[in-house]
Amino acid sequence: METTITVGVSACLLGENVRYNGGHSRDPFICDTLSRYVRFVPVCPEVECGFPIPRETFRLVGDPESPRFVTTRTGVDHTRKMVTWCAEKVKALESENLCGFLFKKGSPSSGMERVKVYTEQGMPSNRGVGMFARAFMEHFPLLPVEEDGRLHDPKLRENFIEALFVLKRWRETLDPKPTRRTFVEFHTRHKLLIMSHSPNHMRLMGKMIAQIKNHPIDDFRIRYQGLLMDALRLKTTRRKNTDVLFHVMGFFKKRITSDEKQELVETIENYRNGFIPLIVPITLLSHYVRKYEQPYLAEQFFLNPHPLELQLRNHA
Repeated sequence: METTITVGVSACLLGENVRYNGGHSRDPFICDTLSRYVRFVPVCPEVECGFPIPRETFRLVGDPESPRFVTTRTGVDHTRKMVTWCAEKVKALESENLCGFLFKKGSPSSGMERVKVYTEQGMPSNRGVGMFARAFMEHFPLLPVEEDGRLHDPKLRENFIEALFVLKRWRETLDPKPTRRTFVEFHTRHKLLIMSHSPNHMRLMGKMIAQIKNHPIDDFRIRYQGLLMDALRLKTTRRKNTDVLFHVMGFFKKRITSDEKQELVETIENYRNGFIPLIVPITLLSHYVRKYEQPYLAEQFFLNPHPLELQLRNHA
């Protein structure tokens, strides 16, 4: 890509000493690997809202859907201050052209899910969302979001990062001015990738592309982008990937030898049964794409959706 992907991130995950105790929560994958492909915009809601380092800890209290932001020991309610800051911050972040956000797990300000919310009697439940995380997700409902704890799950990590790269390519399609031709080209190159997430979305989006001349271009852009991001939220599975792999194999059925066909079938079946990672059948298919000169498949992002160095398809 010619331009950098920009992602918001909880500042403590970058190693900044902004936590309540003056420490940090540096994440090695974020700092040492993902940082090679992403420009990070650090955010620490509590410090940027005006609270000192170190500081008394906060917790969410009351209704999980609309909790109060209260100091843990002294019980001071800072809800209005935090809500006001969150509204101003998400508005300011519009200028950053973010492709996503990485939140701090469990934080009363930045936790994406399952944040502790306490009743007035002090009983906790894991039903909350951090104050800033909630404001961000409501303001940017289409952006991919994840948190550091979930990012250690290989499948969730792959899903999040893949969405970042797709969204960046989509935005490049819109710049400087989108045309119906560029939309068709984008969909054509992402068709199999979308299919691996949701065959239903792929069919809906295919019908839209087929009827693109019947829609005003701005209306098409909004509806297509909504379907695209909805599809990417659905995780790929071995079964869905296997269907796509066999679909790709179909392009070679009249050209490959019987031995090559048997090798492909065995490799895909080994993937489906969980014996090998996805990168193995992908590598084999990519070899045949070059060998048998398949220009359509050579352009498919399903075979190469993100940098190989990230090793996102190496987990069995």
